[in-house]
Amino acid sequence: MDVFEEIADERRALAGQLAHLTPQQQATRSLCRAWSVHDVLAHLVMPLEVSTPRMVLAVFAAGGRFDRANERVTARLARRPFADLLQVLERKAGSRFTPPGAGPQAPLVDVLVHGLDIRWPLGLHRDVPAPRLREALTFLTTAPAGLVPKGALRGLRLEADDIDFAHGSGPVVRGTAQELLLAVTGRGAVLDSLAGEGVSVLRRRIVPA
Repeated sequence: MDVFEEIADERRALAGQLAHLTPQQQATRSLCRAWSVHDVLAHLVMPLEVSTPRMVLAVFAAGGRFDRANERVTARLARRPFADLLQVLERKAGSRFTPPGAGPQAPLVDVLVHGLDIRWPLGLHRDVPAPRLREALTFLTTAPAGLVPKGALRGLRLEADDIDFAHGSGPVVRGTAQELLLAVTGRGAVLDSLAGEGVSVLRRRIVPA
């Protein structure tokens, strides 16, 4: 698998699917914190438009806090028209940028999960190829700290019911691969779509009391 080709295909597919959203849909709250669909699109465009030196300066200006810098840069990009951001996503879909110290699986997860952050509240569907989903889930379940809420998956078994994927041992959390991607990355909105005795455990770990 050429992971970069998989990323490019996902970016183009997302750009095409979002091309006809109404202004109301663009303003819909996504699954990603307090970001709208428009904001999430701006975030996906960020690594295609903002160079590493510029991002380093943004982190410095944010007192060394990457999350804060990410929010600020995303907010600036989100001032651009939705159609302009879509054009960038499609035109630069083949970018092979990866975050420092990370491989191509990181941007693959980024476009898959944030694509779901957009599609889920809008009721949009996409049939993502199974190898692509398996690559992303395998990366996430063995990923460095930060991508998955700390301790969220400890002692749980994840099972996809639509592709060949399973990970871990213990009480089972079962769902589609796309649902598992959202659950693993802490999106509580998906929990009611999952099955298995491990769901209640996962809920306690990723949903604030």
